[in-house]
Amino acid sequence: MISKNQIKIINSLQQKKYRKIHQQFFAEGKKVIQELLNSNFELIELFTTQESFPNVPKSQINTIFEADLKKISALVTPNESLAIFKIPNENKLKTDNGLTIALDDIRDPGNMGTIIRLADWFGVLQIVCSNETVDVYNPKVVQSTMGSLARVNVVYLNLNDYLKTCNLPVYGTLLEGENIYSEKLNRNAVVVLGNESNGISATIQELITQKITIPRFGTLQETESLNVATATAIVLSEFCRNN
Repeated sequence: MISKNQIKIINSLQQKKYRKIHQQFFAEGKKVIQELLNSNFELIELFTTQESFPNVPKSQINTIFEADLKKISALVTPNESLAIFKIPNENKLKTDNGLTIALDDIRDPGNMGTIIRLADWFGVLQIVCSNETVDVYNPKVVQSTMGSLARVNVVYLNLNDYLKTCNLPVYGTLLEGENIYSEKLNRNAVVVLGNESNGISATIQELITQKITIPRFGTLQETESLNVATATAIVLSEFCRNN
């Protein structure tokens, strides 16, 4: 059973303000939930229409009807289970070794989640985000990561200050940059990706030490830009290939 108050609280977690108040977020679907259960995330309660989590104590499982799951789900078609997790203490920066992704004002939850998943795929352990970037615990972000959130360190900070004190090469994806396919790329570096509409902000551009671009090969050359998640996939692939 699930109470009206529980439904109200879970629904409120779709908003950043209430996630911050309750220090909780939710994940949906067995795969995503299981990935988070296998990590350091702390489970608060699991709501499910099927008892398919043998590794979860029964005291934390709340078996509910499908109709009740629909009341708390953020999905058009609910996926059997929804779990409430505790938001951990603020993540800290890890070592400067390896490649770090820096996100300058990424707003779309789907893009954010996909970038986290790509980081996991290409072995990038850390993403630093401007404070304006979409919240990593947004339900759509969590869903889009497909569990990769459990393995990638995501830190929110003043991106301008971070890049000013960073001792690594700072690459930036810009239309007027050098062809990424002909550049020698350093795997110990920061690569900046910008806002979906406006790209990398002017203040952050001033801190970039090497501008790179993904060249257009189309005959008409009329496409203005790539989707930021698509660009991330190409950039990470090329950094890994170079190294």
